[in-house]
Amino acid sequence: MAHGRGGLEPGCMIHSDRGSEYTSTQFRERIRELGFRQSCGRTRSCFDNTAAESFWALFEEEIGTRSWLDRATARAEVFNFIETFYNRRRLHEHKTFGYLTPAETRQRHQHAFAA
Repeated sequence: MAHGRGGLEPGCMIHSDRGSEYTSTQFRERIRELGFRQSCGRTRSCFDNTAAESFWALFEEEIGTRSWLDRATARAEVFNFIETFYNRRRLHEHKTFGYLTPAETRQRHQHAFAA
């Protein structure tokens, strides 16, 4: 999804923790096919992955540990959280980011490189 929706180009760094989904052969092959580089945080070091840790903390706070009736409903609610709140309404609460949403920050970044 990051490639298809985010407009990532070859050479981009994909950073994650060492979860099995990110270290799987299938994922690593796809990263190579797209021309991306992979980076993983150190084992037992949350400081290597602070952005992801921050996301999951907010996700857990907002979504909680609720149960859904089916997978489709769960996927829809998680998608809604990420796309409507996390990327479009949540503000980077720091003046360095200009108090912009992640979507606004990305748009500003893309325009800066296009100029």
